[in-house]
Amino acid sequence: MSLLIGLLTTVLVLAVVAAGLGWWTVHRSFPTTNGAIEAAGLTAEVTVHRDDAGIPQLYAETDHDLFFAQGYVHAQDRFWEMDFRRHVTAGRLAELFGESQVGTDAFIRTLDWRGVAEQEFDMLDEQTRAHYDAYAEGVNAYLAEHRGADLSLEYAVLGVQNPGYSPEPWSGVDSIAWLKAMAWDLRSNLGDEIDRALLSTVLPPDEVERLHPEFAWGQMPTIIGERPTAAQAALSVAPLPSDGVSKTSDVAAASASSPSPEYAAALTTLRAAIDGVPELLGPEGGDLGSNSWVVSGSLTESGLPLLANDPHLGPAMPSIWAQMGLHCVEITPECGFDVAGYSFSGLPGIVIGQNQSIAWGFTNLGPDVADLYLERIEGDSYELDGALVPLAIREETIEVAGGDPVTISVRSTARGPIVTDIDADFTAVATGFPAASAQPDGDYQVSLQWTALTPGTTARAIFALDRAADWNAFRTAAAMFDVPSQNLVYADVAGNIGYQAPGRIPVRLSGDGTMPLPGWTSTNGWSGTIGFDQLPSVLNPPAGYLVTANNAAAGPDGPLLTEDWDYGYRAAAIERLIGEQLASGEKFTADALAQIQLDTSDANAAAFLPVIESLDLDGDAARGAELLAGWNGRADADSAPAAYFAVFWRTLLDEMFGDLPEATRPQGGDRWFTVVGTLLDEPDSTWWANSDGEIAGRDAMIEHALSAAWGEAEDRMGSNTDSWRWGRLHTLTLTNQSFGESGIGPIEWLFNRGPYELGGGSSVVNAIGWDASVGYGVDWVPSMRMVVDLADRDDSLWINLTGASGHAFHPNYDDQAPLWQRGELREWAVTTEAIEANARDTLRLTPAD
Repeated sequence: MSLLIGLLTTVLVLAVVAAGLGWWTVHRSFPTTNGAIEAAGLTAEVTVHRDDAGIPQLYAETDHDLFFAQGYVHAQDRFWEMDFRRHVTAGRLAELFGESQVGTDAFIRTLDWRGVAEQEFDMLDEQTRAHYDAYAEGVNAYLAEHRGADLSLEYAVLGVQNPGYSPEPWSGVDSIAWLKAMAWDLRSNLGDEIDRALLSTVLPPDEVERLHPEFAWGQMPTIIGERPTAAQAALSVAPLPSDGVSKTSDVAAASASSPSPEYAAALTTLRAAIDGVPELLGPEGGDLGSNSWVVSGSLTESGLPLLANDPHLGPAMPSIWAQMGLHCVEITPECGFDVAGYSFSGLPGIVIGQNQSIAWGFTNLGPDVADLYLERIEGDSYELDGALVPLAIREETIEVAGGDPVTISVRSTARGPIVTDIDADFTAVATGFPAASAQPDGDYQVSLQWTALTPGTTARAIFALDRAADWNAFRTAAAMFDVPSQNLVYADVAGNIGYQAPGRIPVRLSGDGTMPLPGWTSTNGWSGTIGFDQLPSVLNPPAGYLVTANNAAAGPDGPLLTEDWDYGYRAAAIERLIGEQLASGEKFTADALAQIQLDTSDANAAAFLPVIESLDLDGDAARGAELLAGWNGRADADSAPAAYFAVFWRTLLDEMFGDLPEATRPQGGDRWFTVVGTLLDEPDSTWWANSDGEIAGRDAMIEHALSAAWGEAEDRMGSNTDSWRWGRLHTLTLTNQSFGESGIGPIEWLFNRGPYELGGGSSVVNAIGWDASVGYGVDWVPSMRMVVDLADRDDSLWINLTGASGHAFHPNYDDQAPLWQRGELREWAVTTEAIEANARDTLRLTPAD
């Protein structure tokens, strides 16, 4: 996301950086980490130990003081990040950055993330509300003593354009609104739904299906080996909250097939608007994935389970995650937590990690939880089952730094908001759709139904996970984790391992959620959600291990979770590596699991290499084939063949599919591995052709792409192949989410770090992904890596993408990045003895008199 800095000029920025900020300004926000600080609101002393990486471990006597201290310490380390995130989730970026952000704010206001968060906060039980309130008290205690550049360097930069800005107090709603951002970035297949609709404007249905193939049931691994039957699922549909939509209708569903180019233009604009929402976790797509797996004690050296997790999310500076430990001095009714792991700044609790009894990890389940509907609008009403129903209408006022407020009108059906009101370009729906679908002329708009727009219970689930001591308590916590739906893997000190899929997943009256449907008939609505007991779950599977990598959770029978699973390449690779270890007779250790996380075997390359070797080539294509001939198919950073193959793959995709609508062009990940991999067995398919028709047939097209790729590789890396390496093309710049893409070099220099040369790639285990429609730069990464040893918690291992601190130039701002780049992990001190032994700094937070 690009946040334009408005009136700043390069000359002014240079002056600010050189003279106005200075080293003192850079350092003044660094937190106090030793000694004692009085904090109004504490009831007893809290101790904060930090190791040499600056990772805080908090010790308190009550839950209130523990979460108060977490809020205080999060604010110490990362308040700008917290403040920026809450402006995103409330649709208030224009208050910070001016007119350029009005469009983004309008989209968020239309979805009303903040309003849903307010409803969720009002629904909290007394204990959970107390945790959120205590956290907010801690944040505000820090804010009471720090302002402007004392909070973070970003405020000094912001003050040049927006000198009157001062952060408002933190609230529990600010924390819960972050969960809406999580749900949005992990929303599954909304992009695929638009993609199919766009492809249907230029391709027949069978070819659209070819470009969105079904998961390879029976060929790729599923997480568990069984699923409830369809009959069982039908008995376990939980009712949705009342939405006012009639469930009966005599009106047949209208067809939305073969939409016109004008309609396609409107959907393209909608896709751009969706993609323009700040990606706080990462870009949507098949490569926004994660790995987690767990191995039972029967397969480990220690005799107790090992659990590994490395969620693949969008890279950010600072990292999305904030490592932390929350410890009660003694577990009592007043203080019930002893947990460590990965938190989000701004959100109390630990999201992924371990406590004294269990460990857990997340990957994105990716169910289809959002649908688009075409709506017939007449004035302030919409059509449903032949009748006009009043639209819900509300006004939203967007404050704009340096400008006048902007008021927008948000219209909603019972299903959800009208998202096409956001941009004038969406008027193409009104003219484009009727002509193509034999519908009457009129005002057609698009509404969005999404489970996250109904208040849920995830805000309670985090604390329940943190306190869970066994499988039953873990599943109880998982049942509350309704949005976003995640794969949860589990291990405990009693030797159990397990998997649970939670989430609020709709049951559709018609369709499968892969294409927008007409909204003027209730036959296309949702009838309820899949019951928790019917979601995939397993405890202690016979194989002795479980692998999740966004692949299908279970077989094709039973309730429909989605038609857009990850295609399973990472899961297959992990299962292969586990199988090889078992075949060797060696037991698993934490180090062995950590090595699996770094695997760079490229299944796409493995499919192509035999075909390329079989071809009779000459010229540059032959030189390319010779370079690939001895390659092991691993996308290592120092590999010349890996670099060349990536250029070849991107060239091939562009040549074969470059005529598709721009918004649908291949990113190059798992879906396109499957599409093109299938075409390898169809050498005469018409898809093996370039846009001008000069090249036809598989062999000719591959030769053409090999030759063109050789030329591009020489242009990028020189004529000496000894100097080629994948890392030269595949680089990561850790970019600050607010100022990091300002377009002003000195500002970006302050906050960004890198570039880092990296191996890995899309849909490999070490999923350091890239978007082939854009270039070779890194777009998604293992945002952290951890391996938990249930036999000895202090033998666990972890690493973060950047560092603990959110303060530019702080020693812990980017100190973990080089370790992460090299695939190294840090020892994870979890017990009190180990934490105290590793403590570099110790701060005492004491009650104010």
